[in-house]
Amino acid sequence: MMVRSLSFLLLFAFLFISCQARSTTTTQPQLLRTFKIKPNQTARSCSYILTTKTSCSSTSYTRDKVSLAFGDSYGNEVYAARLDDPASRTFERCSTDTFQIQGPCTYEICYIYLLRVGSDGWKPESVKIYGPNTRAITFYYDTFLPNGVWLGFNHCKSVSRSRSRSSSAVM
Repeated sequence: MMVRSLSFLLLFAFLFISCQARSTTTTQPQLLRTFKIKPNQTARSCSYILTTKTSCSSTSYTRDKVSLAFGDSYGNEVYAARLDDPASRTFERCSTDTFQIQGPCTYEICYIYLLRVGSDGWKPESVKIYGPNTRAITFYYDTFLPNGVWLGFNHCKSVSRSRSRSSSAVM
């Protein structure tokens, strides 16, 4: 009887953990039809290092406008209107680009969205963010960004995944 009860509890625990892992992990970036950049927060300013790795199956380079927004579950958000620089051939195939970005201080970064506007195309492999109050975090894209639509990840537990935002950010 004791062995049967223990087996049942172990099976239940395994199923519960498996379901939890699947419900909180997003392996593919998600489209956001609407995304509104939050107004600038002026409380404190922090410096972030952002490293983007462009896939070897991307276009040879892009002249497209690339924007980024990331943040934490407390509502702190960092926005970079333009990461691209066609003159320096940013985002070339098989390359890694590093940017220093200033923005509001965040805690554990749990979401990121990228926006590409243009006709060349771009396939980021990954984006890694280093910040002063957070551990480094890597988001794996490995897919072409659609034109004019925010694409990314939201792993925040206290922020709704269906946040209503407008993509009217000025580029």
